[in-house]
Parts: sequence; C-alpha cells; structure tokens
Amino acid sequence: MKNLLLLSLSAIFVISSCRKKEDPVVTNETGKVSFTFENMAGSAPLVLSGPSDASKDKWYIIESGDSLKITQYKYYATNFVLHSDSGNYKQPESYYLIDESIPQSKQFTIDEVPKRKYTKISFLIGVDEERNTSGAQTGALDVNHGMFWDWNTGYIMARLEGVSPQSPVPSQTVSLHIAGFQGENSVLRLVTLDLPQPLDLTDGGLKNIHIKADVLEWFKTPNEIKISEIFVVASVGQDAVKIANNYSDMFKIDHID
Repeated sequence: MKNLLLLSLSAIFVISSCRKKEDPVVTNETGKVSFTFENMAGSAPLVLSGPSDASKDKWYIIESGDSLKITQYKYYATNFVLHSDSGNYKQPESYYLIDESIPQSKQFTIDEVPKRKYTKISFLIGVDEERNTSGAQTGALDVNHGMFWDWNTGYIMARLEGVSPQSPVPSQTVSLHIAGFQGENSVLRLVTLDLPQPLDLTDGGLKNIHIKADVLEWFKTPNEIKISEIFVVASVGQDAVKIANNYSDMFKIDHID
C-alpha cells in the first residue's frame, strides 16, 4: 500500500512538472507625457523675421509703444516636475532648449512617468546653478548652441534678438541675453501651471500638454521695458532681472490631448 501511494505521488509530480508554466503577468506601471510649446506674440503665433526677404518681416508693438521685429528667440525649459496628490514625479536630466527657428525643439516626450492623476506641472526657465558650474556638457547644454557666456556668468537662460527703430545704435539692433544664477542677480524663475483637468495616466497611452508662451510679456508687467533705454543686455544685473520677472508669467496651458 505504501509503495502504491509513493507511485501515485510520483505520477502527480511528473504530470505537474510536464505542464507548461504560465507566463508571469507583466504590468506597465508607467506612461508617457508629451509637451508641445508654441511661442506666441499676443494672440498670434510668433513669426521670426530674417535678412533674406524684408517684405516678410513681422513687426510687433510692445507695451511701451515701441516697434520690434524678432530675428532670434530661444530659452531653456528644465527640471520638469509633474504634481499629484499621491506623489510628484521629477524627470531626471530634463534640459530642453526651445528654439523658435528649430520646430522639432518645441516638442519632446517624457517617458516612464508613474501612472497617477496629475493636477499641475512645474519647470524652471533657465539652467539650475549646479549645471551652470558643471563644466563642458552635451545635448541641450552644449556650448555650441550659443547660450553660454563663460564659467563665471554661466548659461544664457533666454535670448531675444531683433531690430527696432527705437534702438539708439546705428544698426537699430536689440540684443537681450538674460543670464545670472546667483544671489540678487539670479534670473532663474520657477513656473507652476495648474492643469485644466487632471492628467490621468492610469488608463495608459500618451498625453500631450500644449503650452503657449507670449514673447510680448518680456516687455511688460511688472516692468515696462522701453527699447530706447534697454536695447542690449550682455551681462548679469538688474536689467536682466527686470526682464526675467516679466517673462516668468508668459506661459499658459492651452489644452491637453
């Protein structure tokens, strides 16, 4: 009887061993969030002017009444954080150079975002102090992008080039390079935007956040900028701080799809 029981147990073991093991259940615990930046001038998309065809130049009237056409426009958006009641997610190594002349620079995707319901986002205009003092770098922080002065003053956080008849120099140029990352001369500005509806990643898929940025905010509120007085910013200081205080609220979320 004992031998028969052992044979039965052995048979069960053999049959069980021959059965195909079920594949483990794999769950995807992260989603993706895409960002699209659209630079505006008031309520219309920003149009860059160029030297090749003056007939296509676009002139804008800023708050002071001065006229301006813009030939270059770019800024850093970095240190992205998505906020939720159940925890925040900060994207590691999130450094983006938004360059109006390069369409592909205005859209990017953050992978491996934890699946939560996010209610707001935040990011920094500019490059944080640590990366300003980290030596030669690559990608968006490569010095060849023309957004770096030297190891003492660091990165240009935002840059606008243009032409205005109110500029007192013979070439009528406007050159605003906004830089400074320390003390009272810091132009680093944190942007926090509430989402129009919760960004729900729990159902999977890709969500796209569309952000508009109004370049005319550079010249108004809280500081009205007159081009006859501030037409060149080429060093850290209070002129750069005034403009940074102005453009810190130039962003708004247009919609999510």
